[in-house]
Amino acid sequence: MKTQQFFQSLTQKLTFWRREYKMLHRQMHLLKTSGKDGYPIARASSSMTQSVKDKKNVIYPVGSRWVKAKRYPVVFAIAVVLLTGVMGQKLYNQPQLQVGTIAPQTIRAPATARIENKKKTEEKRKAATQSFLPVLMIDAQINAEIKENLQQMLQEGNEIRTSVGSFPFFDTFILSVSTQRYLRSCSDAEWQALLLTVENPDKHKSGVLAQKQTSQRGQIKRITPSSPHVPVSVSTSNPFNTLDSKSNDLFQNIDFTQAVAELETYYLTTSKQNLSSLNAQITKVRQGYKEAKTKLADLVSAKPETVYDEASLLNLSDEEWAKTQMGIQLSLARILTQGVSPGLPQSLLRNAVNLHVQTLVPKDAEPLATKLLLAVLKPNLKKDELRTQLIAAKAAAQVEPVIITVHKGEVIVRQGQKITAWNFDVLEHYHLIQREVHWLGLIQLGGAVTGCVIIFALVERRTKCRLRQSDRLLVLLLSLSVPLVLMMGTPYTTWSAVGLLLGSFYGPTLGMTVIALLSLLLPISLEMSKIALLAGAAGGVLGSYIAQRLRSREELALLSVAIAFTEGGVYLIIKLLISAAFGLPIYYILLQEATLFALSGLVWSIVAMGLSPYLEKLFDLVTPIRLAELANPNRPLLKRLATETPGTFQHTLLVATLAEAAAKQLGCNVELVRAGALYHDIGKMHDPMSFIENQMGQPNKHDTEIKDPWKSAQIIKKHVSEGLVMARRHSLPSSIQAFIPEHQGTMQIAYFYHQAQQMAQADPSIKVMETDFSYDGPIPQSRETGIVMLADTCEAALRSLRDATPEKALAMLNNILRARWQDNQLVDSGLKREEMTQIAEIFVQVWQQFHHKRIAYPKSTVNNK
Repeated sequence: MKTQQFFQSLTQKLTFWRREYKMLHRQMHLLKTSGKDGYPIARASSSMTQSVKDKKNVIYPVGSRWVKAKRYPVVFAIAVVLLTGVMGQKLYNQPQLQVGTIAPQTIRAPATARIENKKKTEEKRKAATQSFLPVLMIDAQINAEIKENLQQMLQEGNEIRTSVGSFPFFDTFILSVSTQRYLRSCSDAEWQALLLTVENPDKHKSGVLAQKQTSQRGQIKRITPSSPHVPVSVSTSNPFNTLDSKSNDLFQNIDFTQAVAELETYYLTTSKQNLSSLNAQITKVRQGYKEAKTKLADLVSAKPETVYDEASLLNLSDEEWAKTQMGIQLSLARILTQGVSPGLPQSLLRNAVNLHVQTLVPKDAEPLATKLLLAVLKPNLKKDELRTQLIAAKAAAQVEPVIITVHKGEVIVRQGQKITAWNFDVLEHYHLIQREVHWLGLIQLGGAVTGCVIIFALVERRTKCRLRQSDRLLVLLLSLSVPLVLMMGTPYTTWSAVGLLLGSFYGPTLGMTVIALLSLLLPISLEMSKIALLAGAAGGVLGSYIAQRLRSREELALLSVAIAFTEGGVYLIIKLLISAAFGLPIYYILLQEATLFALSGLVWSIVAMGLSPYLEKLFDLVTPIRLAELANPNRPLLKRLATETPGTFQHTLLVATLAEAAAKQLGCNVELVRAGALYHDIGKMHDPMSFIENQMGQPNKHDTEIKDPWKSAQIIKKHVSEGLVMARRHSLPSSIQAFIPEHQGTMQIAYFYHQAQQMAQADPSIKVMETDFSYDGPIPQSRETGIVMLADTCEAALRSLRDATPEKALAMLNNILRARWQDNQLVDSGLKREEMTQIAEIFVQVWQQFHHKRIAYPKSTVNNK
């Protein structure tokens, strides 16, 4: 609405100015024209008409001189006014009555209306967004950590069980699982007693009788595998003595008795050799079991929180252990899929684990599986910010706005009271807030804009780039595009386009200066994100810095991609830093926003590349890329030059080579020098045979046909005017056209001038005017055109040298360049006197490269056999 009012006001002013201009133009037209009867319509006397004409003749030149003298201040003022006007659009419609100000009078409602109470509506919506539980989501990172911890603990169990070997280690039809478990874990004394008992069955029977007798006396002490150590000492000389004394206690152990019975059965059904082999296998298994117990003890000492113990880990069979691992992992996957919320009581978590374990893990392994799962499980649910925000926004959107009926004549606010938010909404509805222009804010903004424009002007003067009024207009238009796009409500403004175009047209210094000044001005006048400002300015600075170094459209396209990544990357990095410092970052939302910024940078860069050729034509600009295109020998004008004037074309190539080398050494615009040198003599195509380089040994038409030095001089001078006509016809930039007249300056056509002087000496009636034999100029106005003038002058002299030494060539060139300097041909070029010697040395170096010596090849003799 504010923007619309601003543009309406601007349109009205433009219409008024246009009407005034038409009226003034009509009055001037009436003074110039006459009526049907041949008399002036105003019926003024002829003297009055003559006086008007005289006044016009005086006023127009004076006005023209005044405009030329004051054009820089005028452009300066226009830039300040336009920038202030666009950036300060919110200051044109500032309300006098605001929230918190004192009402100057009692204000009543002029009509009945239903008005939304925005504050209460916002409170209801805020309450709606906070009335529901947040949406939770599974944290994949926590899940991976839990699974990794479980895998590590299972791996520790596998390493311990590897020392024991496979279990059961023998056929369970011969030795039961319980017996094999006992044989692995019993003490060495029990194992020795068991061997003696199995190998001596008679002694075993006597032991059984003794057991019964001892049992009747009630003096039996039961020994279990869990008892510390059985004090059994087996004597190698007479082992049965000890066995007899302790057999009563051993046979009270059920596991021992069962093991003896199963081993004796195996002994009776097989050979003694098989029994010995089995005993050796059991001995090996017992050794592995001891190693496993040692590793388990080391693990417990290193990690006191471990859940493993001897009974739960080592007593499981291989099949049970495999099922246990699979069941634990499956249980974990189910629990993690269901999710463990923060603050869940441990008892509820234990019950959930027990329910899963009972159905997936063997009975004997349930305690171990429960301990393992409880050791690794932790909350894996986190708040889903995006879905929570969406649901909150949906809930807020469903809240009906609070509508209050204000009746006609009802007091909105009384005199002397502070205006509340509700009062302001009502006054805004009735358009009673008395909006006005905020002049103080506009003056402050205008002062800031003026300062920035002054800084730009100072930077412009320090740079080598000479700006025309059209160039300053283009800089102003590109600068205005940034706030204009922001006024449309989008943060994706034209930073990258402005940087690319200004950098391409006027160099990195001016481009980065404009970007920096806009970055300072925009936050003062417009409401915008500071992060978006920094990201956009970074892309604009990159484009300004690199654009003028590029030599092809492909490189410019790659730069556009780099700008896109820069804008998106800067935005993402700053957002991540701020989010990490002040709250939990929502990574996918930040990534989405950064991607949009990157795409906006790429889109505006593409727009800049598309606009660049049109702006080059419209504002008569050249970029390195356009200069490279103009220097292409396949351009129509250069192809004609090579075909119609081959000698001039060869001369042009050598001049371009000499000038390019000098420009590179002196830090000038090499691309401009090369392109300008290639086009500087295109005017010779109007009469190629009038120039000696195209005559190819044929008679000189100036000596055989024309025989008039005045006509010959006019023909020679005409190659400048004809060259300008051709350049304009082919839409060459003015910076290229400048090389055509300036490479000759106001030099004298010495050959024909000398001929005319000789004719004047023979015939005193003939008068020789020097201007008839001098070019019309202007003299070189830039370092680039001055270098081409010197290269063009020295080219013919260098071509005439054959066997001269470099010292002789340098002396000759110094004389030529000194003559041009003394002739005041270079006073406006910007070249310095001390640079003349440097240019001469460079020309000699190039000449040496073209005229290097060759090895004399031996003459071949012809054999006439």
